[in-house]
Amino acid sequence: MIQARIHNSIKTVLIELGAPDVAFVVERPGEFAHGDYASNAALAAAKVLEQNPKAIANDLQTRLEGKIEGVEKIEIAGAGFLNFFLTQEQIVKEVENAATNDVWGSNDLYQDQAVMVEYTDPNPFKEFHIGHLMSNAIGESIARVLEAAGAKVVRANYQGDVGLHVAKAIWGKQQKPELSWGEAYVYGSNRYENNRGEVDEINKKVYEHSSDIVDLYEEGRNSSLEKFEKLYTMLGTKFDKYFFESESWEVGRSLVEDHKGDVFEESEGAIVYKGEQDGLHTRVFLTKAGLPTYEAKDLGLLALKEESGLYDKSITVTASEQKEYFKVVLAAAKKLSEVRDIAEKTQHVTHGMMRFAEGKMASRKGNVITGESLLADLVEESKEKMGSREVGDADKVAEQVAVGAIKYAVLRQSSGKDIIFDPEKSLSLEGDSGPYVQYAHTRALSLARKAEQAEIVFQMKVEADADFVEVGNLYRLQHALIHFPEVVARAAKELEPHYVATYMLELASTFNSWYATERIIVDGKVMPDRLRLVQAVEQTLAKGLKVLGIPVPQEM
Repeated sequence: MIQARIHNSIKTVLIELGAPDVAFVVERPGEFAHGDYASNAALAAAKVLEQNPKAIANDLQTRLEGKIEGVEKIEIAGAGFLNFFLTQEQIVKEVENAATNDVWGSNDLYQDQAVMVEYTDPNPFKEFHIGHLMSNAIGESIARVLEAAGAKVVRANYQGDVGLHVAKAIWGKQQKPELSWGEAYVYGSNRYENNRGEVDEINKKVYEHSSDIVDLYEEGRNSSLEKFEKLYTMLGTKFDKYFFESESWEVGRSLVEDHKGDVFEESEGAIVYKGEQDGLHTRVFLTKAGLPTYEAKDLGLLALKEESGLYDKSITVTASEQKEYFKVVLAAAKKLSEVRDIAEKTQHVTHGMMRFAEGKMASRKGNVITGESLLADLVEESKEKMGSREVGDADKVAEQVAVGAIKYAVLRQSSGKDIIFDPEKSLSLEGDSGPYVQYAHTRALSLARKAEQAEIVFQMKVEADADFVEVGNLYRLQHALIHFPEVVARAAKELEPHYVATYMLELASTFNSWYATERIIVDGKVMPDRLRLVQAVEQTLAKGLKVLGIPVPQEM
């Protein structure tokens, strides 16, 4: 990438100047007037070299001017920033690469590293709620940006198929066989306090896999997992590894019992970890009844992950409300020789809560909004918005648009923040939405198809074309296309897909502004350079949507 070329050239000069270890950045400037790339290298080196930043910037400019392939000029701005402007030939080459290269904007940040990404994690016997949608959107996109960075990603899903929630659902189903499993859980949960003894007894039987409830248990588990699989397919996720609490609980309980006295201690009959020693808080790992809590099960999960393969990194995506909980679990795990290695390689990525725009919180059926019902409602609303528009498979397109709407709404901002979800705005073909980006892609694709139907053969000219020097929307579009690879690289480095989402909106908007004033085909003749630009936009939008895990409709 041209960005790496600039960075390496600056690094070489800093070594010559006696500042080999200075950390600096080469990034896209905030304004087009400041060039294609900007660097703070001179400011970063000022303390080490004990010189004025502007003096260092002047030295860097003198030594680098005319020596970086693809860079036309270097300017100094502000307190000592360096602004780099690319040659027109380089711009043309970058557009050509974007039009023909089917790689997502690859980089070698995680080259040949094995990374496990665990996300979604719904519990059988309960509904697939909105938090699972958020975890899935973020986790799938993180997996994809890591793959674009060279990682070998294993997608993992950890599901709670034992525990009190299972007992509540089974008890509810015994009382009301006509209820769905999600409804049975709610029924049992609402009546737990008055029927605690019966439900707790069922809970013990679940762990023991007792014969008198095993058939009902298997029915509920299988029914839930089948439903989840349909949702995963709709969301574009295919998991490589499934972990279950029915597998992890015994492993976790054994770890706690084996380390009672050195890591864990007894407190009022329960076994706890005193997190205060790490600046955290105390959490229970085994109850008074000897049953494992979520904490112990997560220790067992770490052991199962360790056994499943060797990983350079393990990422877990959950709601931000579990942030402090995970700190305690990982602190305890790092003191256990059996899981220390995987615990030290584990990174916890959190997402916020989804809230709904005022007056838009009821589902179409009048029920509590679940992840499943939200998706279903968005599909129906998408169909209504399509109206009589002719598309090949209206149901498929409506589903793709609905998934794009919800995923983009989640991914458009940093993962830890809460979001306000407005169904109407999320499906809009105008403004900051997934369908807006999807539609920009289908528009570019349609233009390319029209050219092919006209049987016009075109070829990119490598030399600079006067049209490419034109300022305004054309200039902005060309220069925006350059930065896709580094946007993906930054998303992988920081595990923040929102950088890609923000870039996609900008590219779609810039393309739409340019297209509104340009003609690609005039009197049956294609303008080759501009059509190649359309192809570059189409390819980049398609790659960006795929990186985000958002469907790429061929028509809308």
